[in-house]
Amino acid sequence: MFELLTEKLSRTFNELRGRGRLSEKNIQEALRQIRLALLEADVNYKVVKNFLENIRQRSLGQEVMESLTPGQQVIKIVREELTKLMGEGRRDLNLSGKKPLSLLLVGLQGSGKTTTAGKLANYLRKKGYHPYLVPVDIRRPAAIEQLWKIGEEINIPVHPTDSTNRAEDTCLKAKEAALGIGSDILVIDTAGRLHIDEQLMEELLRIKDVIHPTESLLVADAMTGQDAVNLAVKFNQALDITGVILSKMEGDARGGAALSIMAVTNKPIKFVGIGENLDALEPFYPDRMSSRILGMGDVLSLIDKAQAEFDQNEAIRLANKIRREEFDLEDFKKQLAYIQKMGSLEQILGMIPGIGKMMKAGRLKTDEKELVRVDAIINSMTPEERRNYRIISGNRRKRIALGSGTRVEDVNRLLKNFVQTKNMLKKFSQGGLKGLSSLAGFN
Repeated sequence: MFELLTEKLSRTFNELRGRGRLSEKNIQEALRQIRLALLEADVNYKVVKNFLENIRQRSLGQEVMESLTPGQQVIKIVREELTKLMGEGRRDLNLSGKKPLSLLLVGLQGSGKTTTAGKLANYLRKKGYHPYLVPVDIRRPAAIEQLWKIGEEINIPVHPTDSTNRAEDTCLKAKEAALGIGSDILVIDTAGRLHIDEQLMEELLRIKDVIHPTESLLVADAMTGQDAVNLAVKFNQALDITGVILSKMEGDARGGAALSIMAVTNKPIKFVGIGENLDALEPFYPDRMSSRILGMGDVLSLIDKAQAEFDQNEAIRLANKIRREEFDLEDFKKQLAYIQKMGSLEQILGMIPGIGKMMKAGRLKTDEKELVRVDAIINSMTPEERRNYRIISGNRRKRIALGSGTRVEDVNRLLKNFVQTKNMLKKFSQGGLKGLSSLAGFN
């Protein structure tokens, strides 16, 4: 995400860093480049104007002009202003009040609303809640069927919607049903349209009046840029939304919607969808997103992902094995599975400062197929071979390669990198990330 914007801003900042001192002319040229980058990223032009004026005033002040590192100071100011632009702090869901609560998802057709409903329910379940999915898009039967399939996949109950009932009546019945099965949060997937019309808004208002949702969340397609911002304005005027979920962020190389919505509507982005999987939903942190945009990585989100997927007892067991120098291929296979749960390797490594630039420059390759090959090679080993790689002779390597559909060279490379990783883990018990990436073949 933000690939194009990050690339352009990085070039501008590299020029600033290369100057010992900055003149007003240097700063004005940098602001011109930032302005072009933001407009090309489809950021609202009024937002760009105010944003640049704030940077200009601060950059021409003493904190920059008299600094020993003026370029770094300007970058710091840009990061702070980007964070302000997107809302500064994380805005959590309002989950207080009498149970069951209701979260109302609204938006146009094609925005990813039904999938987002499943993602949000899955997120809430991981937080200890008991969500109940409620499909009320009676005009598109496929939407009801889709939500049922999603519910089955993530093992979350779905309300049996009767298409002959009005949407608001279905919501009331769902609330009664939720009480009966012990669910504490309704995630309501409402009807969409190809465009906003009066009939749609009237239906959504009736639902709001009946169920009094604690959150009315607009699901908007991030890839539509300013269209998503304009959509947010219209839905906010009609429904007084409480926040926005930007879907399809992983495909948004520009970032105009994320950078404009809060400034234009004064309503926060609460989540972003970053993939098709039903666990690909992230809370939105403006400060972390600013770091990503500026190519500084996002270590905090990486830690959050790791904590969500890694079992604490397993981590302690692994740490003890590393200290005893007993880390084996079976252990690596388990850690590989954890890493795959966290998302694509490109997303994970991109959160580490500096790694994104290495991938961009081609110095670090992230071939997801390599993970499949590594997994296949280890699966073709016997339990004894996984525990003690030293017994893997030439004949065994041929058998493993044949069984995994790979070459002997692939098996050799895996074992060589595994030995290097073991040696590194011996010295740095908490520094295995680089080793794990090299073990998988990402050199």
